[in-house]
Amino acid sequence: MEKQEKPHVLVLPYPAQGHINPLGQFAKRLVSKGLKATLVTTIFLSKSTHLVCDSVGLETISDGYDDGGFAKAESIQAYLHQIEVVGSRTLGKLIEKQASNGTPVKCLVYDAFFPWGLDVAKRYGIMGAPFFTQPWTVNNIYYHFYHGLLKVPVLDPMVSIPGLPPLRLEDLPSFFSSPASYPAYFNMASSQFSNLEKADFVFVNTFEKLEVAVLSWMAKVFSLSTIGPTLPSMYLDKRIEDDKNYGLNLYKPNNSACMNWLNTREPGSVVYISFGSMAVFGDEQMEELAWGLRDSNSYFLWVVRSTEEEKLPSKFLEETSEKGLVVNWSPQLDVLAHPAVGCFVTHCGWNSVLEALSLGVPMVGLPQWTDQPTNAMLVENIWGIGVRVKINEKGMVTRKEIELSIREITEGNRGKEMKRNAKKWRELAKEAVDDGGTSDNSINEFVLKLVYN
Repeated sequence: MEKQEKPHVLVLPYPAQGHINPLGQFAKRLVSKGLKATLVTTIFLSKSTHLVCDSVGLETISDGYDDGGFAKAESIQAYLHQIEVVGSRTLGKLIEKQASNGTPVKCLVYDAFFPWGLDVAKRYGIMGAPFFTQPWTVNNIYYHFYHGLLKVPVLDPMVSIPGLPPLRLEDLPSFFSSPASYPAYFNMASSQFSNLEKADFVFVNTFEKLEVAVLSWMAKVFSLSTIGPTLPSMYLDKRIEDDKNYGLNLYKPNNSACMNWLNTREPGSVVYISFGSMAVFGDEQMEELAWGLRDSNSYFLWVVRSTEEEKLPSKFLEETSEKGLVVNWSPQLDVLAHPAVGCFVTHCGWNSVLEALSLGVPMVGLPQWTDQPTNAMLVENIWGIGVRVKINEKGMVTRKEIELSIREITEGNRGKEMKRNAKKWRELAKEAVDDGGTSDNSINEFVLKLVYN
């Protein structure tokens, strides 16, 4: 009987680690507030990865590629089409199954990349709420493009968008400078707004004080619920017992090697370098990165995936053995939370930015694509917690630029100011999710609506 009394929420992320992690953490928050939450992943991912969310239920739908997932699709477009067709159908069956099991679904929280999730929710007479995994600054840019207020290609050197500071072309998501490069992803990003007016709630993985201007502007158009940052509770408010990790890792981290090495270093002395699970560099860029790191004369912990290892210049490991540790994967939250780490060289994926900001670590941004250029602009220009590297006329980041960018954080007055700002944002991030914070209040409001509606 107790199960029936708890409103049941299905949580559907896009099937990639950078989406499963924040939506999974949101599901844990809902459970901690007394709801029943079930995380929905694809059949392929459930077979090929180890996903553990003790308090959250796990269910699957089909993306149409049960034996190979995304890699089996002919193209990005083919995959997105198939997951919409097959995913909609199997999601409907899952909602029916939950009802027949005595745990009817009251609301579907779906990744905003899947606007068809709302159509399924409405077909079954349940509430539907998109979850935006990127900052609202980025979403606001896509919103204006979707509504025809921002044209592609962008021809002006500066772009003016309500709620945002003036932006250069290189500050916009990468699709605006090269719209033909990934048309399916560009379309997916802008289509997040296709049926938003029918949604019951709109969640975004940010917090109010982090993006106050753009959130205030957007509040005039429709209501947003900020619920971030979605880090495990141990790193923020510590109110969810044993919530120490995301529960999913596509790679096995070298935990003991990383932590033992960091334990021997002085506070703030280590530069941590990681570009996530997808970024790929050419041989020449990898070489510039490596030697720039060496020339910065800092201790460093560098995550180089096994597929990228052969690009390291010969003799680099030998020459830097006294200063650095290179691993295939790391326990990133534990690394960023370690007092020895004083600088994070990152691709500026939104999860990585939120983690560094929430743990008070200044950043050197090397953005690659999608939302990353905009995130890097926010880090440097708006929040004052890092620097963005400059790219030369060949599209390369030189070793000198890497060295100087790192030194800007580790040495000198500007670096001290960034560290002060990073500490300030760390406290504001904790405040947002703690009892009575803006993100906590947003979640409470949602819970009350489910309980009493």
